[in-house]
Amino acid sequence: TVASGAALLGLTARHTRRLIERYAQSGASGLVHQARGRPSNRRRGVAERERVLALVQAHYAGYGPTLASEALLERHGLVVPRETLRSWMREAGLWLTRVQRRRFHQLRPRREHFGELVQIDGSEHRWFGPAHPACTLLVFIDDATGRLMQLQFVPSESTQSYFGALEGYLTRHGCPVAFYSDKHTVFRIAKPDAIGGQGMTQFGRALAELNIEILCANSSQAKGRVERANRTLQDRLVKELVLEGITTIAAANAHLLGFMERFNGRFASPPARPGDLHRPLKITLSRLNDILCRREMRHVGQQLHLSWQRKL
Repeated sequence: TVASGAALLGLTARHTRRLIERYAQSGASGLVHQARGRPSNRRRGVAERERVLALVQAHYAGYGPTLASEALLERHGLVVPRETLRSWMREAGLWLTRVQRRRFHQLRPRREHFGELVQIDGSEHRWFGPAHPACTLLVFIDDATGRLMQLQFVPSESTQSYFGALEGYLTRHGCPVAFYSDKHTVFRIAKPDAIGGQGMTQFGRALAELNIEILCANSSQAKGRVERANRTLQDRLVKELVLEGITTIAAANAHLLGFMERFNGRFASPPARPGDLHRPLKITLSRLNDILCRREMRHVGQQLHLSWQRKL
């Protein structure tokens, strides 16, 4: 019945009968609202739209819709809702959405020589799968070629963990011209008078003794090479470690050399200019260990005492 049908549709019986009549006369198209496709009765005129846009373009270029709407009301007595003005300005090319205004970071050109600049970073992740705790992978990647130079799993980023990874790098490849890092406290001290002296961290002091420059990026985009490598490793390396059943840092570190060879064979590219700018490491391993350690300067008193962490 009409009453039961109206109840199912949530309509009144009167309106349901009206729809039945429309369907009988025009078929399914008769059920479509008659105002569909027609401009709204509240739509503003074309002349008003053109006048408002002319004022915005002449006097309020660079204004956002909200501020322009306020200026039109205060200075010209025109009441234009903010969202209406936003729509008009967007259609006229006077306003860009947030997505359209998004700025893209210009890619920094690669260095031209192998060993000229090596980007370093630590990537914390659940490297052994979601069922295992997170740890950190220290990544060293050559800027000119995109070649992975050193990978090492550690519990977390620290000066000592970077010293261990740096020792492996130097003994395998020699000394690059410069390392490129973020502003982690391992690499940079904000206070020049902090313990360690002259605003230099323990890691920075060790690199200075080895005649290697350290550069700190101002943004993650600036060191995009290593950031993109981290994302690739978090996909490929995780899957490989899970497939091999590797769940410990020691076992993972033993697996990394073969992984790097396969990775570099697939993704590394030749440098723009030939030649390797790595310098041979011309010191003994014992001397290298003396450099890659924590040092603090203390004064010895008259009674041959010195203080360390507020203790004599």
